[in-house]
Amino acid sequence: MRRADRLFQIIQILRRSTRPVTAAALAEEIEVSKRTVYRDMADLIGQRVPIVGEAGLGYLLAPEYDMPPLMLTPDELEAVVLGSQWVAARGDRVLSGAASDVVAKIAAVVPERLRQFIVAPSVGAKPGRTATLDPVDTTELRMAIREGRKLHLHYRSETGEETDRIVWPVILGYDEATRLIVAWCELRQGFRHFRTDRIMQATVLADTNGLRKGELRRRWELWREEQRRDRVHHD
Repeated sequence: MRRADRLFQIIQILRRSTRPVTAAALAEEIEVSKRTVYRDMADLIGQRVPIVGEAGLGYLLAPEYDMPPLMLTPDELEAVVLGSQWVAARGDRVLSGAASDVVAKIAAVVPERLRQFIVAPSVGAKPGRTATLDPVDTTELRMAIREGRKLHLHYRSETGEETDRIVWPVILGYDEATRLIVAWCELRQGFRHFRTDRIMQATVLADTNGLRKGELRRRWELWREEQRRDRVHHD
């Protein structure tokens, strides 16, 4: 790794950390010696990067530090390209277009020496299968999630049972072949998964879930963690 890339990576690690990061932890992630980390930290501090801390205690980046958002590494660029290829092949029409647009925007502003990692990346996503058209507009579903609105679903289960549900959508999930809505179901009084290809009709309601922004997702994440712990316990 070039020294400039290594210094950039150190800043990235510190930016995502809320607690002091030790030289040993930095050395392990970047795959260099602690001596190299100490030398790099001295260089960064000498360049007036606002890093606080010292050897043995750990380092923390001052929260006011601002770095241009598009100082991307080759690995980060290829990660964006790979993700965009996957979304372009499997997302709805709006998301697919957005995935292609974001790559074009990044290509227009990165330095010339980095453009090759977008034009000819070393990674690639397998082309998606032709998606089955869902009887529901996933663009509307995503908007309902953003606005915290309830959905009225006419849903057909795997066994063919049809029910009407009022749900509070949390997230629209994707895998290789299907899409599903994770939502709090008023009927079942719990979180449930609804495959979009089994939704016979969906209506975005004017009613909201009444929770402050982010609260429903927080509850879902807690529920998901409980489910994970239960699986581990029973295994």
